Amino acid sequence: MNRLRIALASVGCVIALCAAQEAPRATRPLPLKVVGTNLQNSAGAPVRLRGVNTASMEWTSDGEGHILETVMTALRDWHANVIRLPLSQDRWFGKAPEQTDKGKYYRILVRQVVDAVSLEGGYIILDLHWSNAGDWGKNIGQHFMPDENSLSFWVDVAEAYKNHPAVLFGLYNEPHNVGWDIWQKGGQVTEKATRKTPVKTYKAVGMQSLLEAVRGTGALNVVIVGGLDWAYDYSGILAGRQLADPDGNGVLYDNHAYPNKGDTVERWIAKMETAAKDLPVFVGEFGPEPRRGTGVEKDEIWVRHVLQALKDHDWNWAAWDMHPAAGPRLILNFQCEPTPGFGKWVKQALDGTLPPYTPPTAKRTARESGR
Repeated sequence: MNRLRIALASVGCVIALCAAQEAPRATRPLPLKVVGTNLQNSAGAPVRLRGVNTASMEWTSDGEGHILETVMTALRDWHANVIRLPLSQDRWFGKAPEQTDKGKYYRILVRQVVDAVSLEGGYIILDLHWSNAGDWGKNIGQHFMPDENSLSFWVDVAEAYKNHPAVLFGLYNEPHNVGWDIWQKGGQVTEKATRKTPVKTYKAVGMQSLLEAVRGTGALNVVIVGGLDWAYDYSGILAGRQLADPDGNGVLYDNHAYPNKGDTVERWIAKMETAAKDLPVFVGEFGPEPRRGTGVEKDEIWVRHVLQALKDHDWNWAAWDMHPAAGPRLILNFQCEPTPGFGKWVKQALDGTLPPYTPPTAKRTARESGR
């Protein structure tokens, strides 16, 4: 990475962190624990996580110079109480092509973000978003499953943040294209070639092993894990594959809801209600990307309906994403101006001003469907 770029990004980070320290401090967050299907703090009070994802540290080593400012805006102006921070295992250890410092700057920046969130009284999810299919410095991206290098990542991250009251661990972003045995226990995985990448075969690590790696460090932090179909499918977990966590503060089960999953909102709600009877749930990503034309109003109806369901059921959630180039987009620019069809509704939901959702009339729905 260019030294001038690092220096400038570092200055921005220090300014943003100083601003957080100079502001009146909120009550520091209390450690969390899963109790039954609910989330509580160490004082026994129920906690509901509501917030946003803040992407960029999965694909860059400096958060594009905006990450701290974006996080602070999400906490202070949007009133989020949780930040989901996507990370890269290669960049954590300095294995990405642009890094020459063995990941030192990257880890410092993560620490600055964690400290800033904690100072504001919020919670932060350190999410393993990008892995490498078992080959350091290559294949950096989103894969079917975590690999053996992911174990090294979690041992190191857990050692750094074990029992930090503000920190939760998101074990792996979106498992997909494998069976439930592989999801739980691991095994060999082969990813097909694409126009840009060759065939990849590697040993996948199961979610239980990742959890045990975290607990082996003495870290009790709540962990978050998604099911299959890109963290949309709970069926195998409900069928008996819940993770065993006798020595920790529990597991939240993640769901990523998007309009392209093929379910109506009503069907998604029904699936979530079924899961929430037995599982502590977290909707770690959701959102539409309203475009010009006839789909805009339909997408707005979708997100209003989802936000109403999240409120009605007291489900924990974090919307994707507070970055102007990582859709579905909550913001139009790095001044964090909300997108009109998505971001504005999430912002209102976070600050408590979102009006109740009113389902469209049958006549209106028919007209929108072209009937």
